[in-house]
Amino acid sequence: MKTLSYVEAIREALAEEMRRDQKVFIFGEDVGQYGGTFKATKGLIQEFGPERVIDSPLSENAIIGAATGAAIMGFHPVAEIMYMDFLNECGDQLVNHLPKLHFMTGGKLKVPVIIRTQYSLGRNTGAQHSQFFPSFFMNTPGIMVATPSTPADAKGLLKTAIRGTNPVLFIESAALYTSKGEVPEGEVLIPFGKADVKCHGRDVTVVALSRMVREAINAAESLSSDGISVEVIDPRTLVPLDMEAIVTSVKKTG
Repeated sequence: MKTLSYVEAIREALAEEMRRDQKVFIFGEDVGQYGGTFKATKGLIQEFGPERVIDSPLSENAIIGAATGAAIMGFHPVAEIMYMDFLNECGDQLVNHLPKLHFMTGGKLKVPVIIRTQYSLGRNTGAQHSQFFPSFFMNTPGIMVATPSTPADAKGLLKTAIRGTNPVLFIESAALYTSKGEVPEGEVLIPFGKADVKCHGRDVTVVALSRMVREAINAAESLSSDGISVEVIDPRTLVPLDMEAIVTSVKKTG
């Protein structure tokens, strides 16, 4: 095991997958020379060059539209949308086109577009830079949704997403970027649709997402001193959602 921050784990996943597959490239605002607003792509342009780490125009709709076209042509784009709020700006491409192409072509087209984004809820960034609305995309057919809460989950899920053939909305938390955790050495892929039990308990089940997993674990530790045993379930992906793990826990705790 090694210790990485959440953002370092994401950067490592991107670098490893770009070394593995020449068709993987990064596209987004300030992802190149600047290294990304939150430094998730820092240093990648130096290794892979400006043809694979591409600074895009200031247009979210163009980012997702271009990524969709590249995916249709056989590439594996990782598109970055700087703030989750800005997904609204690319709604036409993201909701009406990208997730539906595979279905509408009878499976003939594959569109493996990964959309990395982050939410800054709780960071004093203002109302237009703080929204967190993954439930909207749970109701958008054809797109997978991941919400990793730890560095290990962030790396393992991102690598799995990049190797897949489906559109994936990969939602990160800016509040977690500096948090650190153990990340396994070597090749570790985390399957979508497989929840993780972060704390085992017998009295109550708490299902938590993203940055709230850490808060739930802290609450569980605090309640343990009062004799209350809390089980914390982290779904890790919302589409697909591991309902079996949640139901199993609730049956146990009541």
